[in-house]
Amino acid sequence: MTMDFNALKKNRSTSLNKLNSQLEKITQKSYSDPNEGKIWKPTRDKAGNGFAIIRFLPAAQGEEMPFVRVWDHGFQGPTGLWYIENSLTTINVDDPVSEYNSKLWNSGIESDKEIARKQKRRLKYFANVLVVKDSANPENDGKVFMYQFGAKIFEKLNDLMNPQFDDETAINPFDFWEGANFRLKIQKVAGYPNYDKSDFDSVSSIADDDSEIERIWNQQHKLQDLVDPKNFKSYSELKAKLYRVLALDEEASTPSTAEEDDDLDLSSFGNKSAPEPTLKEAMPAQAASVPMDDDDDDLSIFKELANG
Repeated sequence: MTMDFNALKKNRSTSLNKLNSQLEKITQKSYSDPNEGKIWKPTRDKAGNGFAIIRFLPAAQGEEMPFVRVWDHGFQGPTGLWYIENSLTTINVDDPVSEYNSKLWNSGIESDKEIARKQKRRLKYFANVLVVKDSANPENDGKVFMYQFGAKIFEKLNDLMNPQFDDETAINPFDFWEGANFRLKIQKVAGYPNYDKSDFDSVSSIADDDSEIERIWNQQHKLQDLVDPKNFKSYSELKAKLYRVLALDEEASTPSTAEEDDDLDLSSFGNKSAPEPTLKEAMPAQAASVPMDDDDDDLSIFKELANG
């Protein structure tokens, strides 16, 4: 023990250098997103407003649908830690959060139900888009990205494809030749981004000649990669993280079947998600009720902590 203490005293001058070296490694380590650079996000000013013109693109080569749906969870536990993960129900398998929410809901205790509401699934969509005009980042103009959006924008897509009135013509917004540019207008309303003023232009071709259209087509990203099971964390990994975030013990894991309640869309708590919808069927009745369904920027700053 004497030698160890003497060594500690003798080497104390190098301890600070070693500590700073380790701190530098830690601070340089950041959350790694495999889709970084592929996903476009509209820029908003200090007031929360934003504007851009984009064009939704058809299904990429080898794929059937021009969009994919992904369910996720984003909430903070009593530990102060965040749970921000895609739900395994996206790929039609059991998910620990859905199971735990079912248990809470079935308890019959209103406080448990409120926790379940805060932890319920959120639905987001991904599609390929051509950025026609991005005034805040003009270097993006003319490039193809994946774009994440929520129920409000999907509703506008759906309305264009399935008009409500006889004097309106159905338009496929994902069509190269007979689609329409989308004017994305963002306002901050009640603390959240609002897309109500966004609208489509009249029908137009995306480019003047087919060679340019083919160039755009060849730039599209494979959306099915986003829902490939290999890109999801395992049930056991998600369960371990859920327990850590919520400070649960093993007894809290037993799932139960949720009973129907008019106050909540209980499909959010099922262990299986619905099959991939047709364009006409894809609009979920309850998705719009999920706060922040169109924009995850406010949660993105927590992703590194959540994945620690």
